[in-house]
Amino acid sequence: MAIVTIFSGSYCRADEVAKMAAQRLGYGCIGEELLEETSKLYNIPQERLKRAMYGSPAVLSKFTHEKVRNVAYIRAVLALHVKENNVVYHGFAGHLLPRDITHILRVCIVASHDYRAAIAMRSKGISEKDAQRIMKRGDNECLEWTKYLFGLGPWDNKLYDIKIPMHESSVEEAGEIICANAAKEALKTTPRSQRAADDFVLAAQVNVVLAEEGHEVEVSCDHGNITVLINKYVLRLDHLEKELQRIAGAFAGVKSVHTRVGPKFEPPAIYPPKFDFELPSKILLVDDEKEFVQTLSERLQTRQMEAAVAYNGEEALSLVESEEPEVMVLDLKMPGIDGIEVLRRMKREHPHVEVIILTGHGSEREEILARELGAFAYLKKPVDIDVLSQTMKEAYRKLNLARTGKS
Repeated sequence: MAIVTIFSGSYCRADEVAKMAAQRLGYGCIGEELLEETSKLYNIPQERLKRAMYGSPAVLSKFTHEKVRNVAYIRAVLALHVKENNVVYHGFAGHLLPRDITHILRVCIVASHDYRAAIAMRSKGISEKDAQRIMKRGDNECLEWTKYLFGLGPWDNKLYDIKIPMHESSVEEAGEIICANAAKEALKTTPRSQRAADDFVLAAQVNVVLAEEGHEVEVSCDHGNITVLINKYVLRLDHLEKELQRIAGAFAGVKSVHTRVGPKFEPPAIYPPKFDFELPSKILLVDDEKEFVQTLSERLQTRQMEAAVAYNGEEALSLVESEEPEVMVLDLKMPGIDGIEVLRRMKREHPHVEVIILTGHGSEREEILARELGAFAYLKKPVDIDVLSQTMKEAYRKLNLARTGKS
């Protein structure tokens, strides 16, 4: 019997279609439950798992392996469901399943803009403008996910076996289309495809232990023989290969480990033109005003400073636990954990991180408190980008002086 994966845009009634198809096929149906299982099995908050799939690279730290680890956890749990067959899965994780499992029907559900907007407005009781905003955010999440995995857009035909436009189909009709295709001879489980599903379980588990050691690699398996594909360039390839072989080879069920470089294994340019060694390389921007902080990130990038972004205090503290930035630019007025509390925790738990306050609603009293807590600087919005860049450079210089023991 075929496994069915469904990927969709928001407000396409895909959940209803998935349940309808599962009922008619006599299959189990899973969606967000996959994240619940992963959270319990690996003791990871669901919010972090959601961030791994739905968060854009700007939200996720560019200098941490959190996304790699959490995607590995999700893949490993999904692999256990796939091994059992007879399941309809609706969600982003279906794209993690390898192509050599040939009894998978990959479905894409789409709908016209007007169709989706009408459902969003009706189901949430919101305006058309708000519906468009929510839809755009959802479409961006879909785009970031497939770009991350394949370098392709989310609706690219190469990713799917069938595509169903819901503005032309009812839920019942869409379910019938899926069932008819799932019953085709080409999608029947064969000994070879079942072996591929079993191998995927072991490959996913090995990928977890490698990800936990900080390795971002691709892992495949053939009858217990593991192949590790290295796509990120390293200077000491032989050293990395030995480490990967040691870690993977120690996992139960692994017969052998082979490593090879992939098509993306290319040495980077040594330094970009006019590279400024006085600039921080690990920057975290923390602000709940999404448009402002995204624009700020883009403007800093034009000055050779790439920054990760967090949209609230809780997210910022979570990212810092994975790996410290060198400089943090922090807003004060945020929902939940506010800027002052983030600053207090940063200087207590990560005292070497230089924190620059950038706020549009600060008071003299807050400025005094921020400086007492250890803020490097206190700036007000709107800020001149050159002033902010220079302040960040000075903060980084202070950090470097502290590292070398100079005054």
